Amino acid sequence: MTRYKLVALDMDGTLLRSDKSLDPETVRDIGEASEQGIEVVYGTGRAMIELLSYVKQLPCIRYAVCLSGALVYDFRKQRSIFCRELPGVCIREIVRVAEEYGAMVHFLTEKESIVRIDQVSHMSDFHMGIYQPMFLQLTRKVEDMAEEAERHDSIPKVNVYFRSAKDRKEAFETLKQLPLSFAFAEGASLEMNAEGVTKASGLCELTEYLGIPMTETAGIGDADNDRAMLEAVGLSVAMGNAAEDIKALCDAVTADNDHNGVGEAIRRYCLG
Repeated sequence: MTRYKLVALDMDGTLLRSDKSLDPETVRDIGEASEQGIEVVYGTGRAMIELLSYVKQLPCIRYAVCLSGALVYDFRKQRSIFCRELPGVCIREIVRVAEEYGAMVHFLTEKESIVRIDQVSHMSDFHMGIYQPMFLQLTRKVEDMAEEAERHDSIPKVNVYFRSAKDRKEAFETLKQLPLSFAFAEGASLEMNAEGVTKASGLCELTEYLGIPMTETAGIGDADNDRAMLEAVGLSVAMGNAAEDIKALCDAVTADNDHNGVGEAIRRYCLG
């Protein structure tokens, strides 16, 4: 059996339970993998500021491929290893199109998470209610996202949360001409990075930095924004709660995110 030296974990729907907490058994299994010399890393669309509470609970995880691959970060040295951002002209066009649909725009930078102040209090309108407590606590809130866009020459990632999947599809048809990478997420969200940036490209930057062949990596995920990562790793594992098309492309399926699916996969495929 291949000895996997690195395991990349998606967070929402994968590492985290439905209530966004960590299962103590998952923490235990990740700790055991780390003790055996396996590098367990985050492979997430989240911003750095959204990881900090979990970093404290999982101090054995040193690296993060975050912002869907736009940023690779070393927690121990507290510095970025890699960062690639999408240009200001694209940011402004995204905001313009989003405003046509009354959608919620979310800027994610290396240090900040930025949203419009009047939208945070009713995130359930955008199918993002589970994240509202985190957004209320961690985001920088501004009056106008178009004005905020003018202050940035570039940003690593932009999310747009729509009121319906129909609105998302229509907006995507307008935006897909831009030189960006796109992923559908959550109920009606559209995630955007610079062209060519995916969790897979970010993970490749990290594995090259660490000197680990991609054939000796494993990835665990559940959704469309994990697709590129799951297609790139040596072993791909879908969560039990994953979309059916994600399960179909993976080498294996584990338990769901509320029943320590991550730990089950680590024990089954990585621990000696």
